[in-house]
Amino acid sequence: MSTPHVVLYDPQGRLTAGLPSDRAVHEQVVRTTLAWSSPLEVPAGDVVQIGHLLAGAARAVAEDVRARANRLAEDDGRRLFAELILQEAHGRLSQPCTSLHGVQNRARLIRALYERVDRLQDAVPADEAAATSP
Repeated sequence: MSTPHVVLYDPQGRLTAGLPSDRAVHEQVVRTTLAWSSPLEVPAGDVVQIGHLLAGAARAVAEDVRARANRLAEDDGRRLFAELILQEAHGRLSQPCTSLHGVQNRARLIRALYERVDRLQDAVPADEAAATSP
C-alpha cells in the first residue's frame, strides 16, 4: 500500500542539523522493526524507506552523542567509549541497507546510540572539570 508520505534522506545531516531528535518516534520505529520476524512481513520497497528513516535517525542521535562526548575531558573513559561507538556507527551507516536484517541492525544501532546518550546525560564539560580540579 502506497502512502503520500516521503522519508527524508539526508545522509550528511544538513537539513536536520541542530534540530532536536524525536526520540519517542525513533524508539517506536526501532521496536516495530525489531518485532518483524520474516522478510515477507515487509514489502521490499518499504525496507529501503525504513532503512533511510533509520539512517537519518541514527545520524541525528550520533550527533547528539558526539556533542555530549565532546563536553568531556579527552581522557574520560565515557568519551573514549562514545568515540568507539561513533566509529562503529559511521561504519554501519556507510553500508547499504536493503534487507530486513540490515534494517534491524540499524534499529539496534539506534538503541545503542540512545543508551550512550543516556549515559552521557550528566556529562560535566571538560572546562568545568578542569576548574573544579585541585
